[in-house]
Amino acid sequence: MKRLTSLTCYYYLIFTLLILVGVNTVNAAPAQPKQKNIILATTTSTQDTGLLDVLIPIFEKKTGYFVKTIAVGSGQAMTMGAKGEADVLLVHSQAAEKKFMTDGNGVNRRLVMHNDFIIVGPPSDPATIRQSKKAAEGFKKISMTKALFVSRGDNSGTNAKENEVWKAAGIQPEGQKWYQQTGLGMGQTLGVTAEKKGYTLADRGTYLAMKKNLGLDILLEGDGVLLNIYHVIEVNHAKWPKVNAAGAKAFADFMISKQTQATIKTFGIEKFGSPLFFPDAEKKIEDLGK
Repeated sequence: MKRLTSLTCYYYLIFTLLILVGVNTVNAAPAQPKQKNIILATTTSTQDTGLLDVLIPIFEKKTGYFVKTIAVGSGQAMTMGAKGEADVLLVHSQAAEKKFMTDGNGVNRRLVMHNDFIIVGPPSDPATIRQSKKAAEGFKKISMTKALFVSRGDNSGTNAKENEVWKAAGIQPEGQKWYQQTGLGMGQTLGVTAEKKGYTLADRGTYLAMKKNLGLDILLEGDGVLLNIYHVIEVNHAKWPKVNAAGAKAFADFMISKQTQATIKTFGIEKFGSPLFFPDAEKKIEDLGK
């Protein structure tokens, strides 16, 4: 009888230990990455809208990585990537992105989200662009009336789109007195535009995030050429061995995950009445904006 009791205690002890090990395994924190720091080079709009303030803490908690965000124009972000000075990019300048990939600087360029560009200006609309349907037509009117236009002039995705519209309008604005370049990000350029009561091209997300303090109206929108598309790109580890390839992939995977895409879908609705971005993972570019 004593032997049976001893065996029962022994098996009970083993059973308890197995349960405890199982519980600890389930509750264990995710394995910590070897190289914890990730450098994210991104456009200013993802920072100015507050989107990254929501997403990055979720990513860091989930994976154990620490993200250092450098918010610059898309052109500058890709220059950093081309020098191996960033691990992953979140950008919105399609022609420059394609060249970046062709030059072998990036891998796994993946569609994340979109919004659109808009032309904003003073409610009085001295150039009367509110009546225009096409962005190029609006730019022509600004040029003809010599109304002040404030450009980022910073080689960003927004600046690239602006130059594309000027080209379509057949106008070379640089050097004209009515055309001023800030060399600043979107938020700061909107601030200058508001102060000087001029016009500018902006992404809708940043404008909505700052609208309350600007005194600028959306005067032209809806032209198909104003679609604003964001991709996440991992910098090529084969070209730059010091790049944190595992961290870059983890961040890129996170950006297109169902959880993140759901967060993007609702971001801005509560505060601004409409989303600032539209999630697009697994979609085709030609289907966007439909």
